[in-house]
Amino acid sequence: MILAIDIGNTNIVVGCFDKDDVLFVERVSTDHTKTELEYAISLKNVLEIYGIHPKQVEGGIISSVVPPLTNVLKASAEKIITGDVLVVGPGVKTGLNILMDNPASVGSDLIVDAVAAIHEYPVPLIFVDMGTATTISVVDEEKRYRGGMILPGIRVSMDSLTARTAQLPHISVEPPKRLIGRNTIDCMKSGMIYGNASCVDGMIRRIKKELGREDVTVIATGGLSKVIIPYCEEKIIYDNELLLKGLRLIYEKNK
Repeated sequence: MILAIDIGNTNIVVGCFDKDDVLFVERVSTDHTKTELEYAISLKNVLEIYGIHPKQVEGGIISSVVPPLTNVLKASAEKIITGDVLVVGPGVKTGLNILMDNPASVGSDLIVDAVAAIHEYPVPLIFVDMGTATTISVVDEEKRYRGGMILPGIRVSMDSLTARTAQLPHISVEPPKRLIGRNTIDCMKSGMIYGNASCVDGMIRRIKKELGREDVTVIATGGLSKVIIPYCEEKIIYDNELLLKGLRLIYEKNK
């Protein structure tokens, strides 16, 4: 079994896979104040909830967009499992051809998502990852990572809105009763859900136009995608395990 960890700005995704099977996917809050030991206890507890003894885990792999926590989580994982933990970054084989101006600037989470998407789905493809930021990435018909877009995430946008307005309250991320809201809360929920869904739809259409193709596979992943994607008009495949699949593939390439 292999432990897979994705360190994000808001949440840390923890998963475990046994060969091709994803055993679980869970999220814990990203906390810069936690020590190696505290994270080790958290990881150990998650494994044991699913009946997995940490010593059954023979290795691990980490992707991270929070550099100060990368080595902390690496050391934490190595405290409880039997093998070494690989960190996705320079020197790690991914097999991905990146056409960005500066390939090193691409977030490791996007690289991992791209590796999984190319392996699992037909190209060309678009994948949308909705977390602290909403990222939209494009892989062309030659399986090259072309680039994409970065937008403010749903919660970031809503927190900014409520912080800068005196009469708008904080709300939960859930759909409204109807598109045209009849009270402030439902108006905000409609803007959040349908506004983000329309943004994703619009970007997909523009990307298809630039690629000059309609036969583009679209995948969505990330904690908030499952809330927004049902309200999109474009055909989008929701894959909550995309990142873990990518981590497994990269681990296999490098073990």
